[in-house]
Amino acid sequence: MEATMEETGETTGLEVSLTVHKQLRDVWAALMTPEGNEALLGEGGRLGSKGDDWRSADGAYGVTRSFHPMEQIRFSWHADDDSPRTVVDLQLHDEDGRTRLDLSQDHLPTEADLDALSSHWEDVLARIADLG
Repeated sequence: MEATMEETGETTGLEVSLTVHKQLRDVWAALMTPEGNEALLGEGGRLGSKGDDWRSADGAYGVTRSFHPMEQIRFSWHADDDSPRTVVDLQLHDEDGRTRLDLSQDHLPTEADLDALSSHWEDVLARIADLG
């Protein structure tokens, strides 16, 4: 798994990637199940159409910003009511029968704990890889 971090002025971003030894269509199908939604958003989190709100049992919440089947999901993500507004973008890429998952989180404040957030998103990608 790869993780990178970038700081640009007052905000910071991070990226994590993982290649899964499964077909893209199978990874997407698993991601669209309730278990797949929870792997991405947290327990109780449900993806919807563009503009739909979501909330997980741990207090994280947001809005689906972009949804392109078999390609990309973008959503706002707030760890809790006091957290800054950030944007998470998950891209899926076919690589010769395998699937590369690229996840980025942007608009993080410079004081954000990037190591903890990177670890969180690495765990998310690992849960997605274990689906199905």
